[in-house]
Amino acid sequence: MFSLKKLSPTITDMIRFDHSHALLTFHQYKAATRPTVKKALAETVCTALEIHATLEEEIFYPAVRLLNPEEEVIRKSVPEHDEMRRIIAELRITDPKEVRHDELMHDLMRDVMHHVADEESVLLPEAENMLPAERLSELGADMASRRMALMAPKTGSIVANTAIGFSGSTTAIVMGIAGALLAAKAFSKKSADKTA
Repeated sequence: MFSLKKLSPTITDMIRFDHSHALLTFHQYKAATRPTVKKALAETVCTALEIHATLEEEIFYPAVRLLNPEEEVIRKSVPEHDEMRRIIAELRITDPKEVRHDELMHDLMRDVMHHVADEESVLLPEAENMLPAERLSELGADMASRRMALMAPKTGSIVANTAIGFSGSTTAIVMGIAGALLAAKAFSKKSADKTA
Protein backbone atom coordinates (compact mmCIF):
# COMPACT_ATOMS: atom_id res chain seq x y z
CA MET A 1 0.00 0.00 0.00
CA PHE A 2 1.22 3.50 -0.91
CA SER A 3 1.94 5.83 1.99
CA LEU A 4 2.42 9.59 1.91
CA LYS A 5 4.77 9.17 4.87
CA LYS A 6 7.31 7.64 2.47
CA LEU A 7 7.37 10.91 0.50
CA SER A 8 8.03 13.10 3.53
CA PRO A 9 11.45 14.62 4.05
CA THR A 10 13.29 12.74 6.77
CA ILE A 11 13.11 14.06 10.30
CA THR A 12 16.87 14.67 10.25
CA ASP A 13 16.59 16.79 7.09
CA MET A 14 13.74 18.75 8.65
CA ILE A 15 15.80 19.40 11.77
CA ARG A 16 18.71 20.61 9.65
CA PHE A 17 16.34 22.92 7.75
CA ASP A 18 15.07 24.35 11.05
CA HIS A 19 18.66 24.94 12.16
CA SER A 20 19.41 26.78 8.89
CA HIS A 21 16.29 28.92 9.26
CA ALA A 22 17.25 29.95 12.80
CA LEU A 23 20.82 30.78 11.77
CA LEU A 24 19.59 32.79 8.76
CA THR A 25 17.30 34.79 11.02
CA PHE A 26 20.12 35.44 13.49
CA HIS A 27 22.28 36.60 10.57
CA GLN A 28 19.66 39.24 9.68
CA TYR A 29 19.75 40.73 13.19
CA LYS A 30 21.98 43.78 13.60
CA ALA A 31 22.29 46.04 16.65
CA ALA A 32 21.98 49.11 14.41
CA THR A 33 18.71 47.92 12.83
CA ARG A 34 15.45 49.76 13.52
CA PRO A 35 13.82 48.57 16.79
CA THR A 36 10.67 47.34 15.02
CA VAL A 37 12.74 45.13 12.72
CA LYS A 38 14.86 43.87 15.63
CA LYS A 39 11.71 42.96 17.56
CA ALA A 40 10.21 41.19 14.53
CA LEU A 41 13.40 39.20 13.91
CA ALA A 42 13.63 38.28 17.58
CA GLU A 43 10.01 37.13 17.59
CA THR A 44 10.53 35.17 14.36
CA VAL A 45 13.48 33.28 15.76
CA CYS A 46 11.88 32.81 19.19
CA THR A 47 8.71 31.29 17.73
CA ALA A 48 10.71 29.07 15.38
CA LEU A 49 12.96 27.85 18.20
CA GLU A 50 10.05 27.15 20.53
CA ILE A 51 8.29 25.08 17.87
CA HIS A 52 11.52 23.32 16.96
CA ALA A 53 12.31 22.42 20.57
CA THR A 54 8.79 21.07 21.11
CA LEU A 55 9.06 18.93 17.96
CA GLU A 56 12.40 17.51 19.01
CA GLU A 57 11.21 16.77 22.54
CA GLU A 58 7.93 15.17 21.45
CA ILE A 59 9.04 13.25 18.35
CA PHE A 60 12.78 13.07 17.67
CA TYR A 61 14.35 12.60 21.09
CA PRO A 62 12.01 9.76 22.13
CA ALA A 63 12.79 7.89 18.88
CA VAL A 64 16.55 8.23 19.36
CA ARG A 65 16.31 7.52 23.10
CA LEU A 66 14.77 4.12 22.27
CA LEU A 67 17.90 3.26 20.29
CA ASN A 68 20.43 4.73 22.68
CA PRO A 69 19.04 5.56 26.16
CA GLU A 70 22.42 6.87 27.32
CA GLU A 71 22.92 9.38 24.50
CA GLU A 72 24.73 12.33 26.09
CA VAL A 73 23.60 14.89 23.50
CA ILE A 74 19.93 14.17 24.29
CA ARG A 75 20.58 14.27 28.02
CA LYS A 76 21.97 17.78 27.79
CA SER A 77 19.61 18.94 25.00
CA VAL A 78 16.49 19.25 27.16
CA PRO A 79 18.24 21.47 29.76
CA GLU A 80 19.64 23.50 26.85
CA HIS A 81 16.09 23.90 25.52
CA ASP A 82 14.99 25.06 28.99
CA GLU A 83 17.77 27.68 29.06
CA MET A 84 16.78 28.77 25.56
CA ARG A 85 13.17 29.21 26.72
CA ARG A 86 14.37 31.30 29.69
CA ILE A 87 16.31 33.62 27.37
CA ILE A 88 13.33 33.82 25.00
CA ALA A 89 11.00 34.82 27.84
CA GLU A 90 13.35 37.62 28.88
CA LEU A 91 13.96 38.69 25.29
CA ARG A 92 10.22 39.03 24.64
CA ILE A 93 9.76 41.49 27.51
CA THR A 94 12.89 43.52 26.75
CA ASP A 95 12.56 46.70 24.73
CA PRO A 96 14.47 46.37 21.42
CA LYS A 97 15.90 49.85 22.02
CA GLU A 98 17.76 48.57 25.08
CA VAL A 99 21.28 47.18 24.89
CA ARG A 100 20.02 44.21 26.91
CA HIS A 101 17.87 43.14 23.92
CA ASP A 102 20.98 42.85 21.74
CA GLU A 103 22.83 40.99 24.51
CA LEU A 104 20.01 38.50 24.88
CA MET A 105 19.86 37.91 21.11
CA HIS A 106 23.60 37.25 21.09
CA ASP A 107 23.32 34.91 24.10
CA LEU A 108 20.53 33.04 22.35
CA MET A 109 22.53 32.87 19.11
CA ARG A 110 25.59 31.53 20.91
CA ASP A 111 23.59 28.85 22.76
CA VAL A 112 21.69 27.79 19.64
CA MET A 113 24.89 27.54 17.57
CA HIS A 114 26.45 25.28 20.22
CA HIS A 115 23.28 23.16 20.36
CA VAL A 116 23.12 22.90 16.55
CA ALA A 117 26.77 21.84 16.37
CA ASP A 118 26.16 19.00 18.86
CA GLU A 119 23.06 17.78 17.07
CA GLU A 120 24.48 18.00 13.57
CA SER A 121 27.82 16.42 14.40
CA VAL A 122 26.58 13.66 16.74
CA LEU A 123 22.84 13.13 17.06
CA LEU A 124 21.60 13.46 13.49
CA PRO A 125 24.28 11.20 11.96
CA GLU A 126 23.66 8.68 14.75
CA ALA A 127 19.93 8.65 14.00
CA GLU A 128 20.60 8.24 10.28
CA ASN A 129 22.90 5.29 10.99
CA MET A 130 20.53 3.58 13.42
CA LEU A 131 17.10 4.19 11.88
CA PRO A 132 15.99 2.90 8.48
CA ALA A 133 15.20 5.55 5.84
CA GLU A 134 11.50 4.65 5.93
CA ARG A 135 11.34 5.27 9.68
CA LEU A 136 13.15 8.61 9.29
CA SER A 137 10.52 9.62 6.69
CA GLU A 138 7.66 8.47 8.95
CA LEU A 139 9.06 10.57 11.78
CA GLY A 140 9.43 13.46 9.33
CA ALA A 141 5.74 13.18 8.41
CA ASP A 142 4.83 13.12 12.11
CA MET A 143 6.97 16.20 12.66
CA ALA A 144 5.35 18.03 9.72
CA SER A 145 1.88 17.27 11.01
CA ARG A 146 2.69 18.38 14.56
CA ARG A 147 4.42 21.52 13.24
CA MET A 148 1.23 22.54 11.44
CA ALA A 149 -0.75 22.15 14.65
CA LEU A 150 1.77 24.26 16.57
CA MET A 151 1.96 26.94 13.86
CA ALA A 152 -1.74 27.31 13.11
CA PRO A 153 -2.64 29.57 16.07
CA LYS A 154 0.44 31.73 15.37
CA THR A 155 -0.03 32.16 11.61
CA GLY A 156 -0.88 35.86 11.75
CA SER A 157 2.10 36.81 13.89
CA ILE A 158 4.45 34.59 11.85
CA VAL A 159 3.39 36.32 8.63
CA ALA A 160 3.62 39.81 10.15
CA ASN A 161 7.02 39.25 11.77
CA THR A 162 8.43 37.67 8.62
CA ALA A 163 7.26 40.64 6.53
CA ILE A 164 8.77 43.17 8.96
CA GLY A 165 11.93 41.27 9.90
CA PHE A 166 12.89 40.25 6.39
CA SER A 167 11.74 43.45 4.70
CA GLY A 168 14.87 43.48 2.56
CA SER A 169 14.42 39.94 1.33
CA THR A 170 11.45 39.28 -0.92
CA THR A 171 12.20 35.56 -1.11
CA ALA A 172 12.14 35.18 2.67
CA ILE A 173 8.87 37.08 2.91
CA VAL A 174 7.21 34.96 0.25
CA MET A 175 8.51 31.72 1.80
CA GLY A 176 7.43 32.73 5.30
CA ILE A 177 3.97 33.81 4.25
CA ALA A 178 3.44 30.79 2.01
CA GLY A 179 4.63 28.40 4.73
CA ALA A 180 2.40 29.93 7.37
CA LEU A 181 -0.63 29.96 5.08
CA LEU A 182 -0.06 26.36 4.00
CA ALA A 183 0.31 25.27 7.61
CA ALA A 184 -2.90 27.02 8.61
CA LYS A 185 -4.79 25.60 5.63
CA ALA A 186 -3.56 22.05 6.23
CA PHE A 187 -4.34 22.24 9.94
CA SER A 188 -7.80 23.64 9.24
CA LYS A 189 -8.50 20.83 6.76
CA LYS A 190 -7.23 18.23 9.23
CA SER A 191 -9.43 19.69 11.98
CA ALA A 192 -12.44 19.74 9.64
CA ASP A 193 -11.79 16.12 8.63
CA LYS A 194 -11.77 15.07 12.29
CA THR A 195 -15.13 16.71 12.97
CA ALA A 196 -16.77 15.34 9.81
